[in-house]
Amino acid sequence: MNYRHAFHAGNHADVLKHFVLSRVLMLLGRKETPYAYLDTHSGIGLYDLLGDQASRTGEWQGGIGRLWEAKDLPDPLVAYKEAVAALNSDGALRFYPGSPEIARRFSRPQDRLHLNELHPEDALLLKENMGQERRIAVHHRDGWLLPKALLPVQEKRAVLLIDPPFEKVDEFERCSMALKESIARMRQIVTAIWYPIKDQRQLKRFYQDLQKSNAPKLLRAELWVHPTDNPVGLNGSGMVISNPPWGLEDELRSVLPWLAKQLGQSQPGWKLDWLIEEKST
Repeated sequence: MNYRHAFHAGNHADVLKHFVLSRVLMLLGRKETPYAYLDTHSGIGLYDLLGDQASRTGEWQGGIGRLWEAKDLPDPLVAYKEAVAALNSDGALRFYPGSPEIARRFSRPQDRLHLNELHPEDALLLKENMGQERRIAVHHRDGWLLPKALLPVQEKRAVLLIDPPFEKVDEFERCSMALKESIARMRQIVTAIWYPIKDQRQLKRFYQDLQKSNAPKLLRAELWVHPTDNPVGLNGSGMVISNPPWGLEDELRSVLPWLAKQLGQSQPGWKLDWLIEEKST
């Protein structure tokens, strides 16, 4: 509960996570049917990149800072960058949206948002930053309990973002368990899990656990800015998405090479494959 995302806001991992989230929501928005969005570890929703915490690390300069200056963005990245630009009307990059703000901007009036944050101060800031929209509910509880508490939702469609701080040794295992529970409660749900790329042995066990889940299909997208076997620091990050909307795989395949080149720091790279392929009928 001591984790504060403001120190890392806007870094290369945030770029991957929020770009993928924006595309998932936009692709789901092609159908009029409403959906519910659930966010297990929401943070405060909006970050000041020139504030005390973000400016101490300056991680955003190697993430959204590089995209802010880029002129050749692939088409799928444009809407994400425009969402960031909408928070910086004077043209200078200062404010950055967390996943709650991304979800608020890319969802529609008929969609409901359930945002959860355990840290007491951050939960208050999250509620303040989200305003008074009736379709947005802010919860203050253990994020791991969210699938059990809220699923299945009344809507026929749902998106669940699982984005823990990964400060505890069991959080990879808890991600796998949360995926299994969400699918068991609502099989058609789109569950997206963000994870850091650090310890390859730990990741191998994580992949194996995910492959044993009951997900109908599971897409893996990874982006790294340093060699994946680098023993120190955050080398990159990944997202696994169950039931990804049609078109997401092609968009990621077109964007990930560009992101690796744009955000790379030493030996960048990317991966896109299926941990669980859809069974033929």
